[in-house]
Amino acid sequence: MSPSTETRTERIGKTRAEALSGLTVRVIPCLDVAAGRVVKGVRFENLREMGDPAEAAARYAAQGADEIVFLDITAAPERRSTDLEWVRRAAERVFVPVTVGGGVRSVADASALLGAGADKVGVNTAAVERPELLAELAHRFGSQCVVLSIDGRRRPEAESGTERGEPTWEVVTGGGRHGTGRDAVAWAKEGVERGAGEILLTSIDADGTRSGYDLELLRAVSAAVEVPVIASGGAGSPEHLAAALRAGAAAVLAASIFHEGTYTVGEVKELLAAAGLPVRPSDGEPVERSGETAAEERR
Repeated sequence: MSPSTETRTERIGKTRAEALSGLTVRVIPCLDVAAGRVVKGVRFENLREMGDPAEAAARYAAQGADEIVFLDITAAPERRSTDLEWVRRAAERVFVPVTVGGGVRSVADASALLGAGADKVGVNTAAVERPELLAELAHRFGSQCVVLSIDGRRRPEAESGTERGEPTWEVVTGGGRHGTGRDAVAWAKEGVERGAGEILLTSIDADGTRSGYDLELLRAVSAAVEVPVIASGGAGSPEHLAAALRAGAAAVLAASIFHEGTYTVGEVKELLAAAGLPVRPSDGEPVERSGETAAEERR
């Protein structure tokens, strides 16, 4: 059966099985959504419109994206649920797993998103405010559907609180505007214990800067939990993605390099494969390291 004739359930089941097996790493475009449109900024500020969510998701799925993550970045600050209309349109057009976060404050909110076509739901602010939500979601839908999104901000060295001056990170909400006092590594461990099946870990310091992921944060959280960790915040080149995967991430999430056409998903995967990392292209077969590729020619 060719990828074009596979059902959504078959396609998603295959991708999930590969992720759980640990045989391949995942490349995930992230689409921040505000007012029903894809936007991009730096640390969630100075947002620029980048297009329609469904059209962008279809484009990235065709390029070989392993998953698509949508984050409704204004839902939580506005205390509202995510608009289901664009979620439905996007889910109808792609046959890879779709995660939607933003505005999930209850089992009912998550149920609505899953009913609209999402495969997993992301929770952030609501889980910080009421950690019991993670257990409620896991009990109702299974841990594999629950993604705990953690936005971490590096504490000043003087506030690290460690004997050897090792870095620590505070969990922040509202795009980094609101400190919570929670330690990011400890919160990741607690979140998994409560039922999260995956961690979406974003460095607020690096978000949108294209300077690379916060590898120290990534290593600390990856070592603390036994569920997949998705690296987010700061991707500017395939080398940054490779470094995050080698630091312990099971998947890498990026936005700017895809939205602005710096690289396609397929080109990134070719470069990761050339670096010795196991990736899965759109046809589901392992990418083999070969001679010149379109991505290599661009370097």
